[in-house]
Amino acid sequence: MTTRVEAALVPETLRAGVLVAGAGVSGRGAARLLDAVGVRCVVADDNPAHRERVSRETSAIAVDTVEAEERFGEVSVVVTSPGWRPDAPLLVAAQRAGLEVIGDVELCFRLDRAGVFGPPRTWLVVTGTNGKTTTTGMLASIMGEASKDSGLRAQACGNIGVAVSDALVDAHRVDVLVAELSSFQLHWSQELVPDAGVLLNLADDHIDWHGSFAAYAHAKAKVLQARVAVAGVDDAEVAKLAARTGRDDLYGFTLGEPGPRQAGVLGDRLVFHSGTEVEELASATGIEPAGVAGVLDALAAAAVAVSQGVSPQRIDDGLRAYRVEGHRGAVVHAANGINWVDNSKATNPHAADSALAGAGQPGTVVWVAGGQLKGASVDELVATHAHLFRAVALLGVDRGIVHKAVSEHAPGVPVFVSDSTDPAEAMDQCVRFAASQARPGDTVLLAPAAASLDMFSGMSARGDAFAAAAVRHCV
Repeated sequence: MTTRVEAALVPETLRAGVLVAGAGVSGRGAARLLDAVGVRCVVADDNPAHRERVSRETSAIAVDTVEAEERFGEVSVVVTSPGWRPDAPLLVAAQRAGLEVIGDVELCFRLDRAGVFGPPRTWLVVTGTNGKTTTTGMLASIMGEASKDSGLRAQACGNIGVAVSDALVDAHRVDVLVAELSSFQLHWSQELVPDAGVLLNLADDHIDWHGSFAAYAHAKAKVLQARVAVAGVDDAEVAKLAARTGRDDLYGFTLGEPGPRQAGVLGDRLVFHSGTEVEELASATGIEPAGVAGVLDALAAAAVAVSQGVSPQRIDDGLRAYRVEGHRGAVVHAANGINWVDNSKATNPHAADSALAGAGQPGTVVWVAGGQLKGASVDELVATHAHLFRAVALLGVDRGIVHKAVSEHAPGVPVFVSDSTDPAEAMDQCVRFAASQARPGDTVLLAPAAASLDMFSGMSARGDAFAAAAVRHCV
């Protein structure tokens, strides 16, 4: 079935024309979407190759940012790609000229809610500092199982699965959008009020983009405006923001025994407290990824599913069917009684904390870490988990900061620091050291607590390098 486009329903604010800032992946997606609904589009990018590609793929007029400012009079709205910072000169100039600046996901929401692609979809939005991808995948799996009862097709989208714009125009209609959204995308949203939104947790991240933790948290907290809001009540910052909403209808999730309208854990079961009774939802054992972080993500997904009327059986089936994606805690090699675990997705201290929390017994973890800390402190992280470390191997631009924290909070733990700027060589050196230190029953854990772009093309490349080196050095 081809999705029918009702161009006459496009909101008036968009009909005058749209300027898209950026001709990368999301910019081209926005241009294709505007093409599909018949809205005139100008795309601004200073990269000639990007402009050439968007011109080839769409009917958009591709210009550089200087010419884009000269065309402000031809458009009514600017749609920005999430990578563009709020202080980007073109965006600042657009706002000064009285143009509304919105994000690509906000554009999708407005078009969907206007009925441009048929009856509006159900939007289930997941955000937080860590666990977004896992929770989104779990929830999409659950809603996929629920479709056996409802007949409503669900799709993971946003920053995993497919782009929201592609889900909207899918030839086979997607009824339920399970969207992982970043703080960047939420920053540029105004009317995006999902049917359900979950805020998992909050810790220092992307402060360089937002300017402050308060601004970062404010962007994330927008999901608590959802018709059904779900909050990770074990997280102090999330609990504080949830309380500020003044809502008495929030759902929550906790690792402990749940209160009313909360999902929690009793024994080996995930349960939900409706306010009058506690209902079993699913097994708390066998969840991927293993450990505290996986259980929390499962609780968050289950709480959202309960709010959408999904049965316990479908929740259990969905969680059982879910398999963790790469670089999020998978054992990538095992030899000589040693497990090599790739959690390259732990790109900040908060994520590394979750990874280390379930890594092993005292003195049985060789920690591989380092990269771009983006201004975040690792002192609390190292102090909390110092008892776990048999040894530590460090690489990346901020390796010295992590080394200093280990020296202060885990004195006596053997530390290797690679000064190589070659990513393959640096990882190889760290893994070789880790192999020399690890003993049967130990875990070598890549949980960098830092971003990867100082040395690698992304966190996946970093994880792949770790796995390949582990195979070479631990046989």
